[in-house]
Amino acid sequence: MSVADLLFPFQIDFLQYAFLAGALIAVPCALLSCFLVLKGWSLMGDAVSHAVLPGIVLAYAAGLPLALGAFAAGLFCAAGSGFLKNNSRIAQDTAMGVAFAGMFALGIVLHAKVRSALHLDHILFGDLLGLAPGDLVEIAAIVVPVLLFVVLSWRSLLLHSFDTVQARVSGLPVRLLHYGLLAALSAAIVASMQAVGIILVVALLIAPGATAFLLVRSFGRMLVVAASFALLASTLGIWLSVFLDSAPAPTIVLVMSAGWILALLFGRRAPREMEAEAAT
Repeated sequence: MSVADLLFPFQIDFLQYAFLAGALIAVPCALLSCFLVLKGWSLMGDAVSHAVLPGIVLAYAAGLPLALGAFAAGLFCAAGSGFLKNNSRIAQDTAMGVAFAGMFALGIVLHAKVRSALHLDHILFGDLLGLAPGDLVEIAAIVVPVLLFVVLSWRSLLLHSFDTVQARVSGLPVRLLHYGLLAALSAAIVASMQAVGIILVVALLIAPGATAFLLVRSFGRMLVVAASFALLASTLGIWLSVFLDSAPAPTIVLVMSAGWILALLFGRRAPREMEAEAAT
């Protein structure tokens, strides 16, 4: 196979859109995954991604933007599970498990009852190769505020992730950071929905942070490594899907999974040093 053949995917318009969309969603999801991994919130990404389905269907039925319905449903699920944790004897992971299963089932039932042109496969698994320039603009409009929030407040979010009590004593707006992180998570899922779907986005919200955690000794480097790994996996996954004749989104997830396995086998982790960084 010649070099021209290897570079062929980068010369096709719809694949160029796919590469760009993958890059746009890879970075914010990777940065958020670092906080989700440290806080033990990996299931939160799963819960919110599944919970957006009824919001999408209801927004379509009401003639509202689908992104607005998805964001509202995701934030409702995240905030609701936190409320149950604080006001009942139910553990948060249990509340999230019940919430995302119930809302996902509700979304499927609503989709069957509401007459719509929405294709369920595109919602669940995305349509990375069917994106238009307008879709890229919409994705960028969502991910840029998420990136700004994480970049400008990552140290505060880090301390909040490790020790909420110390963050409160230090004068940080704990409640604002908590719900800001949930809102950023919901927005990242909404931005990723068209590209990789509400099921596969879970991998983007877990694998980069989990992989970087095994490779580096400071949280600042963890953010950089996670974002770089997500960008590489996204580009490589789409590129490989052309030659394997496979769907790009699952191929991206497979590349991320392979990277995590390699990091698990050969990487090292140092959570104590990250904790010391959070306290500085």
